[in-house]
Amino acid sequence: MNKKRSAAAAGQAWQIYSETLQPDAPGLFERVRAVPRMIKSVLCGNYKGMSYGTLGLLALGLIYIISPIDAIPEVLPVVGIADDTGVALWLAALLIRSAGDFVTWERGGRPNVVVGEVID
Repeated sequence: MNKKRSAAAAGQAWQIYSETLQPDAPGLFERVRAVPRMIKSVLCGNYKGMSYGTLGLLALGLIYIISPIDAIPEVLPVVGIADDTGVALWLAALLIRSAGDFVTWERGGRPNVVVGEVID
């Protein structure tokens, strides 16, 4: 990883960590526990905060990490693991941030909003 990407990843990790420390924000452990509920709610169509496309990208990222076929093979000592690490960090950041939004949505009483409906 080059320095710019490392700094961006560290900055995003710090931002997510800072979000978990806010007074009414869900904590890190609560967000991690909410991930399966969030995925189930997205698949059932109850939660509109994450699209099927984003869920598909998360699945592809997980498959990429698990799969023995890589863009950069692990035969190259450091570089081969760096691409998997980058994808794993992206997955973790997206899941933790999305789970925080989901927990906030759950706490708010799970409003059902129809697209195009006027809300007062």
